[in-house]
Amino acid sequence: MAADNSIHVRVGGQLQAHLQQQIGENGLYENASEYIRALIRRDLQTRNEAWDWLKRQLEPGLRAEESEFRAVSAQDVVRRNQGRRP
Repeated sequence: MAADNSIHVRVGGQLQAHLQQQIGENGLYENASEYIRALIRRDLQTRNEAWDWLKRQLEPGLRAEESEFRAVSAQDVVRRNQGRRP
Protein backbone atom coordinates (compact mmCIF):
# COMPACT_ATOMS: atom_id res chain seq x y z
CA MET A 1 0.00 0.00 0.00
CA ALA A 2 1.22 3.51 -0.74
CA ALA A 3 2.47 5.78 2.04
CA ASP A 4 -0.67 7.94 1.78
CA ASN A 5 -2.85 4.89 2.54
CA SER A 6 -4.42 4.91 -0.90
CA ILE A 7 -4.84 2.00 -3.23
CA HIS A 8 -5.23 1.90 -6.96
CA VAL A 9 -7.44 -0.63 -8.68
CA ARG A 10 -7.96 -1.18 -12.38
CA VAL A 11 -11.32 -2.42 -13.53
CA GLY A 12 -12.56 -3.05 -17.01
CA GLY A 13 -15.38 -4.60 -18.94
CA GLN A 14 -18.50 -5.38 -16.93
CA LEU A 15 -16.91 -4.16 -13.70
CA GLN A 16 -16.16 -0.78 -15.25
CA ALA A 17 -19.68 -0.52 -16.70
CA HIS A 18 -21.23 -1.36 -13.34
CA LEU A 19 -19.00 1.13 -11.56
CA GLN A 20 -20.00 3.87 -13.98
CA GLN A 21 -23.68 3.15 -13.31
CA GLN A 22 -23.11 3.61 -9.58
CA ILE A 23 -21.39 6.99 -9.77
CA GLY A 24 -22.11 10.39 -11.24
CA GLU A 25 -25.41 12.05 -12.05
CA ASN A 26 -27.37 8.81 -12.41
CA GLY A 27 -25.75 6.88 -9.58
CA LEU A 28 -25.97 6.86 -5.80
CA TYR A 29 -22.31 7.80 -5.31
CA GLU A 30 -20.33 10.86 -6.32
CA ASN A 31 -17.18 8.96 -7.23
CA ALA A 32 -15.58 5.53 -7.36
CA SER A 33 -13.83 5.95 -4.01
CA GLU A 34 -17.12 6.62 -2.25
CA TYR A 35 -18.65 3.52 -3.85
CA ILE A 36 -15.68 1.29 -2.92
CA ARG A 37 -15.78 2.51 0.70
CA ALA A 38 -19.51 1.70 0.83
CA LEU A 39 -18.81 -1.81 -0.52
CA ILE A 40 -16.12 -2.39 2.10
CA ARG A 41 -18.43 -1.19 4.88
CA ARG A 42 -21.18 -3.49 3.62
CA ASP A 43 -18.74 -6.39 3.50
CA LEU A 44 -17.69 -5.74 7.11
CA GLN A 45 -21.32 -5.48 8.20
CA THR A 46 -22.23 -8.72 6.44
CA ARG A 47 -19.30 -10.49 8.08
CA ASN A 48 -20.28 -9.18 11.51
CA GLU A 49 -23.90 -10.20 10.96
CA ALA A 50 -22.77 -13.70 9.96
CA TRP A 51 -20.68 -14.03 13.14
CA ASP A 52 -23.56 -12.75 15.26
CA TRP A 53 -25.92 -15.29 13.64
CA LEU A 54 -23.45 -18.12 14.24
CA LYS A 55 -23.02 -17.12 17.89
CA ARG A 56 -26.81 -17.10 18.37
CA GLN A 57 -27.05 -20.56 16.82
CA LEU A 58 -24.27 -21.99 18.99
CA GLU A 59 -25.26 -20.34 22.26
CA PRO A 60 -27.98 -22.84 23.27
CA GLY A 61 -25.55 -25.72 22.81
CA LEU A 62 -22.85 -23.97 24.77
CA ARG A 63 -25.23 -23.30 27.66
CA ALA A 64 -26.81 -26.77 27.67
CA GLU A 65 -26.18 -29.22 30.45
CA GLU A 66 -24.08 -32.29 29.68
CA SER A 67 -27.13 -34.49 30.26
CA GLU A 68 -28.92 -32.86 27.30
CA PHE A 69 -26.41 -34.28 24.83
CA ARG A 70 -26.50 -37.74 23.31
CA ALA A 71 -23.76 -39.65 21.56
CA VAL A 72 -24.21 -40.26 17.84
CA SER A 73 -21.91 -41.74 15.27
CA ALA A 74 -20.77 -40.01 12.12
CA GLN A 75 -22.93 -42.47 10.18
CA ASP A 76 -25.97 -41.39 12.22
CA VAL A 77 -25.32 -37.79 11.23
CA VAL A 78 -24.89 -38.71 7.57
CA ARG A 79 -28.14 -40.71 7.58
CA ARG A 80 -30.01 -37.87 9.27
CA ASN A 81 -28.70 -35.30 6.80
CA GLN A 82 -29.47 -37.48 3.79
CA GLY A 83 -33.08 -37.55 4.90
CA ARG A 84 -33.20 -33.73 4.81
CA ARG A 85 -32.38 -33.41 1.11
CA PRO A 86 -35.13 -31.79 -0.95
